[in-house]
Amino acid sequence: MSIPTLTPSSALRIHDLRVAYDGTEVLRGTDLELRTGEWLGLIGPNGSGKSTLLRALVGLVRSTGSVELGNGGPPGPTDLSLMPQSPELPPGMTVVEYVLLGRTAHLGWLRQESAADRRVATDVLRRLGLASFAGRPVLQLSGGEAQRVVIARALAQQSPVLLLDEPTSALDVGHQVEVLELVDELRHEDGLTVVAAMHDLGIAARYSDRLALLDRGSLAAVGAPCDVLQEDLVSRVYGHPVRVHELDGHLVVVPAPRAARHTPGSPVSLADRRPTPTPDQEVS
Repeated sequence: MSIPTLTPSSALRIHDLRVAYDGTEVLRGTDLELRTGEWLGLIGPNGSGKSTLLRALVGLVRSTGSVELGNGGPPGPTDLSLMPQSPELPPGMTVVEYVLLGRTAHLGWLRQESAADRRVATDVLRRLGLASFAGRPVLQLSGGEAQRVVIARALAQQSPVLLLDEPTSALDVGHQVEVLELVDELRHEDGLTVVAAMHDLGIAARYSDRLALLDRGSLAAVGAPCDVLQEDLVSRVYGHPVRVHELDGHLVVVPAPRAARHTPGSPVSLADRRPTPTPDQEVS
């Protein structure tokens, strides 16, 4: 794979990024260029390396290779903000206190939040419709509210690149759309670059400008959703046949139909339930 070339529109360049656990390589020679303001969806089966890639970008796991900003320099602590897959909400902490944790990367050693930091947190809560929640304990939030608060913490860091690890994994479909629409709106308003590991392929296609399909730690394909979500490719990587359909202008990925079969105790069709006519009932 050729080395991505930095351009004035580049937000981040990843070259030959590798991660190994106990001598086993789980992320292999990843090369990617992220364009400023784009949404890149990371897709692939469980264990394909999506979370590992995101964690490597922010230095949470040891890696080799290089990660550079659009200006050619390495990312600093305020350049990338990660929303983890299963964020911990500390007991006894209020919403505004939790969001202020996003300002930690901007603080010096043993420094406390300033009035400016508190203004950033307050503004983020207002933009996300959470101002009235500021004093509420985080453990009293519903699932959708908690996800918005976690996003608020990530946005309070004011990083140009936002990394999301399965941001809607614990939400129902209504709250999934609510959270993703919010991220997309903020992306367009603030010029954020979004990299999101996503489980639902149809949802990933709906929001992403490009998809990066990971297969056992390697990039199997990168491109527009319509180019990556090819039935034969997705079926091979996920190890199960799928069908890709277009519905109202959006791609939908579903498992291939199951073969019809009847087992003892299984439901039968109405035709199966219809009694067989006796000879005197038959019509010649």
